Amino acid sequence: MSIALTEDQVALAESVAKFTARHAPTTATRLEFEDLALGILPTWWGALHEQGLLALHLPVRVGGDEAGLPELAVALEEAGRGLLPGPLLPTLLASSVVARLGTGPAHDELLARFAAGATGACATTADGLTARRDGSGWLVSGTTAPVLGALSAQVAVLGAAAPDAPGGSIWFTLAEGQLKALARDPRQGVDLTRDLGVLVLNELQVGDDQVLRGGEEAVRAIAAVLFVAEAVGLARWCQETGLAYAKVREQFGQTIGSFQAIKHKCARLFVELELMTASVWDAAAAAAQGDDQFALAAASASVLSLAGAVDLALETVTLLGGIGYTWEHDVHLYWRRAMSLASLLGPDRRRQRRLGELARTTTRTAEVRLSSEPDGLRAEVAAVLAEAVALDPARRQAFLAGHGLVAPHHPRPYGRGADATAQVVIAQEFARAGLAMISTTVGEWALPTILAHGTDAQRDRFVLPTLRGELVWCQFFSEAGAGSDLASLATRAEKVAGGWVLNGQKVWTSSAREADWGICLARTDPAVPRHRGLSYFLVDTHSPGLDIRPLREANGHYLFNEVFFGSVFVPDELLVGQPGDGWRLARTTLGNERVSMGSGLSGVQPGIAALAQAAGAADDPAVLADLARLVARRGAQEALGARALTRRLSGLQPGAEGSVLKLTAAANALDVSRTVLAWHGPQAAAADGPGGAAAQKYLSVPAMLIGGGTAEIQLNVIGERVLGLPRST
Repeated sequence: MSIALTEDQVALAESVAKFTARHAPTTATRLEFEDLALGILPTWWGALHEQGLLALHLPVRVGGDEAGLPELAVALEEAGRGLLPGPLLPTLLASSVVARLGTGPAHDELLARFAAGATGACATTADGLTARRDGSGWLVSGTTAPVLGALSAQVAVLGAAAPDAPGGSIWFTLAEGQLKALARDPRQGVDLTRDLGVLVLNELQVGDDQVLRGGEEAVRAIAAVLFVAEAVGLARWCQETGLAYAKVREQFGQTIGSFQAIKHKCARLFVELELMTASVWDAAAAAAQGDDQFALAAASASVLSLAGAVDLALETVTLLGGIGYTWEHDVHLYWRRAMSLASLLGPDRRRQRRLGELARTTTRTAEVRLSSEPDGLRAEVAAVLAEAVALDPARRQAFLAGHGLVAPHHPRPYGRGADATAQVVIAQEFARAGLAMISTTVGEWALPTILAHGTDAQRDRFVLPTLRGELVWCQFFSEAGAGSDLASLATRAEKVAGGWVLNGQKVWTSSAREADWGICLARTDPAVPRHRGLSYFLVDTHSPGLDIRPLREANGHYLFNEVFFGSVFVPDELLVGQPGDGWRLARTTLGNERVSMGSGLSGVQPGIAALAQAAGAADDPAVLADLARLVARRGAQEALGARALTRRLSGLQPGAEGSVLKLTAAANALDVSRTVLAWHGPQAAAADGPGGAAAQKYLSVPAMLIGGGTAEIQLNVIGERVLGLPRST
């Protein structure tokens, strides 16, 4: 999915895509490489201005539409996807910096010029220039680092080291009159579709009214969002192009997309693109949340996505094979532009260090914004939670269940029949009250099935007691010979007078020894196709013949169990639905409609930075780089969950976020635990030492990597069900 989510954003993206296709197909762009490199404006620049894109984000007082940074991100993604040439990105960057950091009439005049179609350029570093005080202004000298759009710009934003200034630098604007007096030296750009140059200043007088508030990091945060938005567009074109090729290119008598290696590669590229998209979407939204939140989110997006877009483009070149490495194919133009963006925003290590430092002091606290909410719900829930806080924790769950707040999405009298919007309101009030929302763990899978398909007697017997915490559930699904292939399970259920007798074996059953009841799939009809011969039972874990044997894991603990059914009798009243309904009911179990409060509402967990501190390595530059990677990827995962929730709240069709989240949650858990283990060094070799907890965490990772389907299974699901690649033969 693209960055655009709302109807207006989708319409904006479509408008930019149509403009690019009409005015700047790559065949035409290739003929203009020399003119573009010299800063000669494309013939359609006036049409772009007339479309209103240059003034989209500018204040109404200067002739703009006053849209936000999210809308600019949407527009730049589509411009990148179409490889729109010319100075659109540097112009939008310069005008955005002036709009956010400028004050006074002089800067308003520049914004009005931008709204009227002026081009711009903005440096991303103060390197090369120095400024010294001179009366009521500054004298600036030196040569800038390469600046995108420097040759075509009519307005420029530059930075200079200034020992006399707060923060040690100043950032200032130059209008066309001053720019004309400067030497502008062209540079041959890696990106062939835009101009690049350096500006030479010699004792240039800069007035205080030209100086912006905020320093280099404020400028770079804006640049990061806009650069990444365009990078995501470049990556999207690459991913779509590679996928389309995999669907038609044939080798050995079949399309290459049916080969698992290619299918998994396409799926991984799609997953990375989804994370990048979510990251920049979150960063653009953070611009309205204050400087600290914006800085953290923008830094996360730049660390994850700039190098990520370069890598994705290269992966597409190799996916296309020899044809992808030819000058005639467009993929290298996208690769070049991605390389240019990553380079212009500075070395990876600098961006990583910046994010690592921010992550130690700031936690991303994004909250889903609601356009409307049920009248009176927030106050009512807040009042109930205020009572709950004062209760003994042992009584709290039953109290909350009585008010429908353990599973508010369930229908009354079990819950509140809360839709997605109401669930978000309730979750926000839990957070404000300092309470964690209660989970019934496997009960969250069992109860939706009982509510939807069970009898009244089953609902009365199980639902409220579970919500009150009186009953604990486990799941008897997996078998030694039926892991991911659940339909091949072999546990049998034979009909007898008054019920069924179950025989067989289940494995990897979490917390079976602590559970009171288990949901169980068993085969009741071996003569029909395997999906149709399954039935869904509720099994008392204390039943005669049920033998629960703990499995000791590599970490030394006993979460999982092996369970043997030796002629276990299950009464008829504990069959859910009809015989043969098991597969359909299992899908209800796994498709529960509760809003996930772990993705999209909680924000990036601050614990990663604390783990670095606990390891005594928080100031190590290598650890800061690690911390940056972990925070960027965890933040992208959280943002992806927030996007899924936002889509649901808006009534839009679900996207592919769910499939991606299943894969990335396990991958992120592995990355965090492995990295934290390395931070402890020799201390992690002693289980009873300060690194022992890190070693224990790492030894526990396989449960997450295997449970719910391995990465390979998830990649197959994404490749076939999301991307439409053929099944492997």
